Formats: sequence, structure tokens, C-alpha cells
Amino acid sequence: MPTSLPKTFVALVAAGLIAIAGSAPAFCASSTAKSTISPEASAALTQMAKSLLSPQYSFQARTFRVYADVDGRFLHIGHTMKVLVRRPDRMRVDIDGDDGATQVFYDGKTLVLYGPAKKEYVSLPVPDTIEKMVKEAEKRVGFDFPLEDFLSSAPDQSLLSGVTEGKIVNEVTIDGAPANHLTLFQPPGLELEVWLAKDAKALPERLFITYRSIPGQPNFIASFSDWSFSVTPTDADFTFQPPEGAKQVELKPAASAPAPAKGAKR
Repeated sequence: MPTSLPKTFVALVAAGLIAIAGSAPAFCASSTAKSTISPEASAALTQMAKSLLSPQYSFQARTFRVYADVDGRFLHIGHTMKVLVRRPDRMRVDIDGDDGATQVFYDGKTLVLYGPAKKEYVSLPVPDTIEKMVKEAEKRVGFDFPLEDFLSSAPDQSLLSGVTEGKIVNEVTIDGAPANHLTLFQPPGLELEVWLAKDAKALPERLFITYRSIPGQPNFIASFSDWSFSVTPTDADFTFQPPEGAKQVELKPAASAPAPAKGAKR
């Protein structure tokens, strides 16, 4: 990571979908654990997956994630993201956060992160699907992506990976419309709450992740809005064209940069 770039420049690889800070190991359910997912919760997640597998769409998200400061205290940082997706191999994200702005371009071959304030960008070759690109970015720069489940090739299965308990706890009203409030538990201490619109699309409205196994039980919060399935993006929307004066900089290993500590894997 270039030290002159804002933290979001690399910390928000592929849509700013970064895990909380901390030093806990990855959360993995036992392969022998019996999964108990209620039929109602399973049906809602299946319907959500069908919607999220649409060829192209856009949405906005407001997130609050946690990172550790130099004294090990948890602090929250907020970001607003505009996300444009064209499956299987195109994504564009415009991020505005407490620590600056970042633009993310994925054209099926290359991932580019651009910091408008300093006119600096990094570029790295990546695989030819959104899901594989995210995993490669995680491997290359060591970051986690709490929202990657929604962008995978099987959003419902990805969200339920490792989950042993899942159910709809109640129906709520969000912005005047009904929504199902789901709870999912992944041993040994990961709790997820997902709010899905109670309609034919069952789109995500909110996500709340609590890391019970980490001292202080930090959390990650996301709210979704402005879903649109009528967008008609072109290749140009996902291709980075360096503005005049923009400078490409080297992406250094994440371990050498003063970024937030790596969090527990979701």
C-alpha cells in the first residue's frame, strides 16, 4: 500500500466491503455441526439470491465498520457507496467516507483503485468473475469483505456458509414497507442479523454482524437503499481512464502499511 494514499484507497478494495479490525482467527463452523435453518428463512434467502443474480443492477450502501487504533481501542468509521454490477465480470464502486473518497473499477481483467484527492491509483490483474476477483484481492492484500456474500455466484449459499442456526424472528417496517428480520449464527461466536424486504425480490435492507468471540464484541453495520434493476451500463462504466495528472503508484504488501488490523473472516 502506498503510504501517501488515504486508508480507504486499499482498505476499500472492491467496494469498501471490509471486515472489522481485530486479531481473532477466522470463524469456521465444525464440519460435523448440524445446520438448522427454518424453511421460512431459507425461502427468503433463496428469493434474495434470485434477485441478486440478475444480469445487472445498482444500489447504495451505508456502512459502519470497526478498526483498532494504535492503543487497540475499537473505533467506528462510516462510508457511503454507490455500487454498479454487471455479472459476471464487471463492477464499479464510488465511495465517500470519513477517511476520504475512493473509486473502484473492475473490467473483468483488472482491478483499479483511484484516490481523487491525490490523483493516485493502483492497478492489479485479477480473475474474470466478481467472486474470483474479490477472493484474489483478499489473498493479494489480506483484506476481508463482509458484503462479498451478496456479490457471489450463489448469494444464499454463501451467506449461509458455516451457519448452524437461522430463522425469521419477526416482521418489521422499514421506510413504510414490511421486511423480514432474520438471525443467523455461525460458531463459535459470529452472529448475523439480516433484514430482507418482504416482497417478491426479498432484497437486503440491513446487515448487522456481531463478533462475540472478540473481546469487546465489535460489530459491522450496513444499510442498503436505491436498488435498481433497470440500469444499462456499458463497458466504459467499468473501465478506468486516468484523469489528466493522475499517477500510478505501487501497491506494497499490506503488512508493511499502517492499515487497520485484519479482522475475523466472515
